[in-house]
Amino acid sequence: MNKISSLRHFFEKYGFAVSTRLADSLGMNVKSVRLFFIYASFTTILGGFLIYLTLAFWLKLKDMVYTSRTSVFDL
Repeated sequence: MNKISSLRHFFEKYGFAVSTRLADSLGMNVKSVRLFFIYASFTTILGGFLIYLTLAFWLKLKDMVYTSRTSVFDL
């Protein structure tokens, strides 16, 4: 268990300070950087879902318009 604690301590010390280091290097507020990461993650999730729905609607519409008819009597 000691190795797990030391690994957790390492990640808490060096891994979770990404937004703090980035804000310090850019001269910004840490809260603004964290909010940007949160908004960016929601935007990418919603953007992918909206692209999926748009493509599904487009393909369904294409299938309804370009149906192949085998004979004249299928009208």
